[in-house]
Amino acid sequence: METLDAIILGIIQGLTEFLPVSSSGHLELGKAILGDNSIPEESLLFTVVLHFATALSTIVVFRKDVWEIISGLFQFKWNEETRFSLKIIVSMVPATLIGLFFEEQLEAFFGGDIRFVGFMLLITAVLLYFADRAKDTDRKVSYKNAFVVGVSQAIAMLPGISRSGATISTSVLLGVDKTKAARFSFLMVVPLIFGKMAKDIMSGELNFESENTFAMGAGFIAAFIAGLAACTWMIKLVKQSKLTYFAIYCLLVGLIAIAYSYWG
Repeated sequence: METLDAIILGIIQGLTEFLPVSSSGHLELGKAILGDNSIPEESLLFTVVLHFATALSTIVVFRKDVWEIISGLFQFKWNEETRFSLKIIVSMVPATLIGLFFEEQLEAFFGGDIRFVGFMLLITAVLLYFADRAKDTDRKVSYKNAFVVGVSQAIAMLPGISRSGATISTSVLLGVDKTKAARFSFLMVVPLIFGKMAKDIMSGELNFESENTFAMGAGFIAAFIAGLAACTWMIKLVKQSKLTYFAIYCLLVGLIAIAYSYWG
């Protein structure tokens, strides 16, 4: 993989991991439009590297929250930090079950079917549109909310459904405060990323004898910096109720993808 390709993919991953436009959907559209040979095939190791970069950027942005959670947990008391951590665990259950038992079925959706991606982007657009018009509240995420948001996260494993868009929209539509919804959405994915990394490492599927160390390092830095910017920007956008812009974007891209699937 060329260094420039790695940087471009890193920027795409860093931005679309947090902005509600579906990173997997855009990569599928890119492969379909440009051709599989036009975009270098990402190795599993490179994919893991990029996801680690975005997980790290999340930790940096929410470093105070992460420190408070860790400090609270080590007090070994039934405090707010312990309850929040338990909600994170509850939210992980649906996606973990899908990843463990339906991995092959899930991979079948990543075969370049841009018509399917287009329709999923339309669903993302609808979610964002209605979430942007939800009333402001000061409610926190409950255990029930955490599980429902976790279901949204599991559904967002499909290409075209934005993970951040689906989880934030679901939280807001359930009546959760928008800032708290964004915070929960970004923090809930970190354990899943590290869990997936551990699974891939333990399974022996990763090839650490890569000759593209420099390119991977460049991709990691690009994804990390783009992730920092996108995560911070997304929090502000959710606060200011500006998700409609992304809803319009997803609507247009979805319609173009569907039209291209018929006449492209």
